[in-house]
Amino acid sequence: MSKLQLSVPQIKEIHILQRTKEKLLGHNFLLFVTIVLFIVMYLAGLIVYKDKNFDNLQVFLNLLISNSGLIITAVGMTLVLIIGGIDISVGSVVAATCMMLAAMMERGNIGALPAILIVLLFGTVFGAVQGWLIAYLKLQPFIVTLAGMFFARGLTAVISLEMITITNETFKNIAQYKIYLPFGGYLNRKGVMVYPYIYPTVILALIVLILAFILLKYTKFGRTIYAVGGNEQSAMLMGLNVKRTKFIVYIINGFLTTLGGIAFCLNTMGAFVELAKGFEMEAIAATVIGGTPLTGGVGNVFGTLFGVLIKATIETFVSFQGNLSSWWSKIIIAALLAFFIMLQSLLVMRKNKKSRAKGLYV
Repeated sequence: MSKLQLSVPQIKEIHILQRTKEKLLGHNFLLFVTIVLFIVMYLAGLIVYKDKNFDNLQVFLNLLISNSGLIITAVGMTLVLIIGGIDISVGSVVAATCMMLAAMMERGNIGALPAILIVLLFGTVFGAVQGWLIAYLKLQPFIVTLAGMFFARGLTAVISLEMITITNETFKNIAQYKIYLPFGGYLNRKGVMVYPYIYPTVILALIVLILAFILLKYTKFGRTIYAVGGNEQSAMLMGLNVKRTKFIVYIINGFLTTLGGIAFCLNTMGAFVELAKGFEMEAIAATVIGGTPLTGGVGNVFGTLFGVLIKATIETFVSFQGNLSSWWSKIIIAALLAFFIMLQSLLVMRKNKKSRAKGLYV
C-alpha cells in the first residue's frame, strides 16, 4: 500500500508510532528502564516477602518516609547534573545543617522556626558562593565542591565533636506528626483498623519534586538549563546567559540541600560529625539511575524519584532478608550505577553515529 492510499487516521497513527519510537530510543528510554526496573523489583518483593507483609502499603510509604531528605537533595543534584556540573559537598552540607539545627535549638535556646530559616539562609549563601566560583571564575565544579565538602564537614566538627540529640518540642512535634491516609487500612491483631501514614517530610519532598518538574518542563529558565547543559557554546550563540544560569542553579541546589538536610534531621532527631557520610554519592547514584547522564543536557526529576525508590527497595530487601550485611545494598547499587552509565554511553554513541550518518547523507 502506498502512502497516498493511506487514510488520514492511518497516517496519524504512523506518525504517533514514529514519535513514540524516537522517544523510547532517546533519553526517555533511560527513564522507561528505571521505572520498569522499579516495578519489577517491587513485584519481586511482593512475591518473595509476602509472608513478611511486604504487600502492606505502609512498607511502600516507608520508602518515601526514610528517604524524603534524599529525594529533596537529589532534585537539586539533578538540576546541577543537567547543566553539566557536579556537587560532592551535599553530604557534608546535610551534616552541617543537622548540626547547626541541633546546636541552635539545644545549646543556643533558639526556636525551631528561626533555626530552620537560618540554616536555609546558610545553604542559599553556600550555594551562591560555589555557583559564583564555578560560573563567573570558571573553576572546575569538582574542585570547588570538594573544597565545599571539606569546609562543611569541618564546620560540623567545629560546632561539636559530640552527638547532639534534639529535644525541642516544636521540632519534635513536626517530626512525629503523622498524616493518615483514608485508604489502605487493615485490621491488626487486636481487631483495630490501622491506616497507613506519612510524615510532613514526604509532603515537602513531593512538593519540591513537582515544583522542579514544572520549572524544567514549562519555564524559560528550565529550557535554558537544558540548553546550557547540552552545549554551552550553542547556548551563548542563542543569546542565553550561561553564567547566570549556572549561578542560579547552584543557589537552588544549595537551598534544596539544606532543605533536604532539615528533612533528614527530622528523621534522625540528632546530629554528629559523621552524619550523612557518603550521602552525596547516594544523591548522584539516584540521579544517574533515574536517567540523568553525567554529560549534562538531559534529565528528569521523576526519574530521580524512581532512582531513590530503587535504592530504598534494595535496602528494604536486605533488611527483610535478615541475614545479609547492609553493605550488600551498596554493592548492588554500584552495579546498577555501572549498568546505567554504560547504557547512557551506548545511547550517546548511537546518537553520534546517527548524526554522522545524516551529515554524510546531506
